Amino acid sequence: MRNNKKPIVGITQGDGNGIGYEVIIKSLADARILDSFTPVIYGSSKIFGFYKKLVHEIDQMDTNVISSAKEAREKRINIVNCLPENFFVEPGQPTAESAKAAIMSLESAVKDIKNGDIDVLVTAPINKKAMVNEGFGYTGHTEYLQSAFKVKDIAMFMVSDRIKIGVVTGHIPLRDVPDSISVDKILSKLRLMQASLRRDFCVDNPKIAVLSLNPHSGDGGLLGNEEQNIIIPAIEAAQSEGINAFGPYSPDGFFGLGQYSRFDATLAMYHDQGLEPFKALAFTDGVNYTAGLPIIRTSPDHGTAYDMAGRDEADPRSMMSSIFTAIDILRNRQAYDELQKGKMEERVLEDAEQKNRPGRPQIA
Repeated sequence: MRNNKKPIVGITQGDGNGIGYEVIIKSLADARILDSFTPVIYGSSKIFGFYKKLVHEIDQMDTNVISSAKEAREKRINIVNCLPENFFVEPGQPTAESAKAAIMSLESAVKDIKNGDIDVLVTAPINKKAMVNEGFGYTGHTEYLQSAFKVKDIAMFMVSDRIKIGVVTGHIPLRDVPDSISVDKILSKLRLMQASLRRDFCVDNPKIAVLSLNPHSGDGGLLGNEEQNIIIPAIEAAQSEGINAFGPYSPDGFFGLGQYSRFDATLAMYHDQGLEPFKALAFTDGVNYTAGLPIIRTSPDHGTAYDMAGRDEADPRSMMSSIFTAIDILRNRQAYDELQKGKMEERVLEDAEQKNRPGRPQIA
C-alpha cells in the first residue's frame, strides 16, 4: 500500500461461466464499499456488463476500463480488459474458452502484483480440470502461485473468525495421502502456520492442534502406524522449535466436541479432512488464504457453482470476506513489520550502549 492511499485489490474473474462475476458484482454493488479500497478486476468489461444485467436491484456502478492497474482510479470499479473481444459467455457451461480466459486473467493479475501495481490478490473460482486440459499445468491456484513466486513451501489455510484450518496435503487423490505425509512436511506446514498466525493474524503465541490420519488416532497402531511413526515425531520436533503444537487429535471427537475452539488453528492431514468441517462451520464467510507467499492471496471457499450461474442466486459473502480479509492481512503485516523493525532498532541501540559502557576498574 503506497503513500497511505487506499489498498488496491486485484480480483481475477475466475471461470467466466461460473458465479465469479456475480459474486464480484454483488460484493462491489454498494458504492460506499469503494471508500475502503480500490478494486481492479482482471477480465472483460463486456462480461462484467452481461452479468450486471442479470443481477437484480443493482444501482449504477461506476466502472473504469483500463489496460493496466497503473491506470486505476479511486471510487471506481476498474476493469483490466485482458481477454479477447470475441469471448463468448455460456453461464453454467465449462468450456475450453472459459478455461483459457481464467488462465489469462490470473496471469495478468500475477504480473501486476509482481510489479507492485496492486497490493493484494483475490481470486474468483476456477474449473481446475478444464484449465489443466488447456495446458495450465497446475492443479489449482495454490500450486500455480507457489511456482510463480518460487517459494519452497506454502500452506492452504482456510480462515474465518470462528475457525482456521491448514492442510498438509492439498489437491491429490485420497489414496496418495499416506505416502505423501512426512515429518518434514508436517513440520514445514506448522512453521508456515505459526508465522502466518503471528504476522498475518496478530496472534502473539499461537496454539495449533494437529489431527490424526487414522480413526481414533490409529488406536496405538491397531488402525495404522502413521501417528506413531510420523505425526507424533513431527509434533515433538515442532515443540522443540518453540511451536505450540498439540495432538494428534481424532477428527470426529475434535470437531464434534468443539475442541477446535481451544486453538488458534488446526492442521489437517488432507484436503477434505480439513475443508469438510471448515465449510460446515464457516461456509458463508470462509476464506481460502495461501500462507507462505511473499504476496497476499485470498479466495472464496466455494467453487464455480455452474448450477446457479446466471440465475442471480450466488451468495457474495465469501467473496466479500476474501476481499476484506486480504486488506486486514495487508494492514496486519505492515503493523507487524513496523513493530519488528522497532525491536531491531532497539536491540542495535542497546548493543551500542553496552559496547560504549566503561569497564569495571582493575584492582592493582
